[in-house]
Amino acid sequence: MKQVILSFAFLLCLLNAHSQTDTISAWQNGQIRPLNDIKEASVTIYPVPVRDNILNIRSSKEITSIKITNIIGQDIYRANYNNAQSILKITLDNPVRGMYLVAITFSDRTRLVRKIMIEGAI
Repeated sequence: MKQVILSFAFLLCLLNAHSQTDTISAWQNGQIRPLNDIKEASVTIYPVPVRDNILNIRSSKEITSIKITNIIGQDIYRANYNNAQSILKITLDNPVRGMYLVAITFSDRTRLVRKIMIEGAI
């Protein structure tokens, strides 16, 4: 039974992986605001795919927090920055190869979510 549930969850992830897009939203006055109401941030995440457990993030806006989760929602990295940063170097602790979501929160409270692929250490 457990294998059937895991297989079903895996198939759902595969089907959703092709339909997911990067999203930008902001929480403002008790409502989530759409992208066209927000000044878009230019964010670069490299290398692609991530190798050697090191991830670099460069942004046109100042970053106040980063959260990286695997596809099933488990946090593998989380950091809050008292002094907002626009360039970050993140070292991950032995991540498993696969797809991950990087949620970036900016100083103006906007949020960006990007998908990344991690190859693991070589």
